[in-house]
Amino acid sequence: MKTYSLSEMKDKYIGKVGTKKRDDFEYELRMDLLGKMIKTARIERHLTQEELGKLIGVQKAQISKLESSANSATIDTVIKVFKALKAEINFNVKLEDDYVTIAL
Repeated sequence: MKTYSLSEMKDKYIGKVGTKKRDDFEYELRMDLLGKMIKTARIERHLTQEELGKLIGVQKAQISKLESSANSATIDTVIKVFKALKAEINFNVKLEDDYVTIAL
């Protein structure tokens, strides 16, 4: 019985790296993880969605939507959320073979 790596399975069933379908999948996955990180940080800070919303000036429903999937959030909103949670957020940008890290 042959075993397959996760990467091989994604290549076969979602598409090769660089294809639109694969890029869309990877983007959605990252946004879902970002939403989960926001929820985890909020809970660790003992805040309700409503309380976090008040800290950044949005309704509870927007926090709920952000936690379930951050794909509709602006980068400005994400930064405000993490600042309100007193959490540091880092961005890694790859320029050819070099990474640039930005901490906010």
